[in-house]
Amino acid sequence: MDAVDLGVNLFVALFALVDPIGNIPIFAAATAGASMRQRLSVSFLICLFIVAFLAFFFFTGLGLLQFFGISLAAFRIAGGILLLLLGLDMTREDFLKMFADADAVADAADVRGYARRRFQRLVVPFAMPLLIGPGAISTIIIQAGEAEKIGPAGQAAGVAAIVAAGLATFACFALTVPISRLLGEVGMAIIVRVLGLILCALAIQFILMGLSEALPGMISGAVTTPYPQGGH
Repeated sequence: MDAVDLGVNLFVALFALVDPIGNIPIFAAATAGASMRQRLSVSFLICLFIVAFLAFFFFTGLGLLQFFGISLAAFRIAGGILLLLLGLDMTREDFLKMFADADAVADAADVRGYARRRFQRLVVPFAMPLLIGPGAISTIIIQAGEAEKIGPAGQAAGVAAIVAAGLATFACFALTVPISRLLGEVGMAIIVRVLGLILCALAIQFILMGLSEALPGMISGAVTTPYPQGGH
């Protein structure tokens, strides 16, 4: 694997794991009534946080886990439990209401203040662990090891992939208004519930993968890797 392959693979994996398109309904609910400038400002702060957080783990992830004595298996299990709880919440009827902002239309000119308040509200659980979950962090840590083997070019490709994923997420959130109009309230509610179900399944997958690493031989490989390459 060369630097270009690593960068492309990491970008594709991050975009799929962050899933900004699937999370548009939640972002729309969180910024309902906001002006375009306010919505873009919130999106910029969230995406900046994503890039900074992923870059931090790209350079320090393995060392950080080793410092605290945490195995990647334990991290996957813990992250899977958090995602499972979040996925169960997303299947509830009132999930989108928890992101609603009653003050969104108070002052359309207050762009910075609004963006700061919304960002503080959305860091948890929207930015993390919904956008940046254990899958994204695990992928970053694993790819960081590959980048280290390649050298400076590999690390530069990794950072470029992280920035590209952040920009792609920003672009998706910038299209929130037209997509929201296209889907409508019913469509957005359906997408959120389906995403919640997928998130629950993904969480169970992370937990199974973590348990298979912690307890070798206890869980069938067909469960942790149900669709091996070349299989159907």
